[in-house]
Amino acid sequence: MQQPALDLVIAALEKNKATLLEPVRERVRVCTKCPHLACSRTQTVFGVGNPDAEIMFIGEAPGADEDAQGEPFVGRAGQLLTRIIKAMGFAREDVYIANILKCRPDMPPGSFGNRAPTSLEMQTCRPYLIEQIDIIQPKVLVALGAVAVEGMLGTRGPMRDLRGRWHFYNGTPLMITYHPAYLLRNQAPSEKRKVWEDMLQVLERLEQPITEKQRNYFLYRRFVSVALIPSAVIDRRYSFESR
Repeated sequence: MQQPALDLVIAALEKNKATLLEPVRERVRVCTKCPHLACSRTQTVFGVGNPDAEIMFIGEAPGADEDAQGEPFVGRAGQLLTRIIKAMGFAREDVYIANILKCRPDMPPGSFGNRAPTSLEMQTCRPYLIEQIDIIQPKVLVALGAVAVEGMLGTRGPMRDLRGRWHFYNGTPLMITYHPAYLLRNQAPSEKRKVWEDMLQVLERLEQPITEKQRNYFLYRRFVSVALIPSAVIDRRYSFESR
């Protein structure tokens, strides 16, 4: 096949990723495999982002905000995830974001907040995620939090032992890091630095350029008094700190 024709075939295949996701989205939309979730959900939450993304972020399940809007990671934790993505040099629209569970876990009447999905719920819903990954074919997967790790790998362990090193999921490199909600509860720069070091490994794996400024996020507070650093260096626009 001549190169121009090959280029057209490749372009057609890439364009078809969005088309290939649509029937999966529709099956998710009408799914009743977990009857208790099908009855309690406002809507399913399939995924959002670029079907040709090199990075796919995977969380555990939709919360109340996601259930209401039909998009993953739109609450406070989602806003922090968006800032992390921006600090990496991407827009939210450049990556793909999904959850293992496509329905919000049901809550007892009159209760508030969100609950973690059960192992059975994640096992039931995981085939949809596998289809998404197979279609998108990201170069790197990022699992957000211990529950997402359990849903993907079937194992649960301390995050300090799981994060910061490469794993594989069906042959795709997988980086495990803390869920953004963890950073909302633990505001210490040292904890933010751990997540950022994981993201630096992702950037390196993708062979993305990393500036000196990016490499130094959250380091200055460990070693030097803020009073000794020019204000431009500690401008929060240069990190994903919560504002």
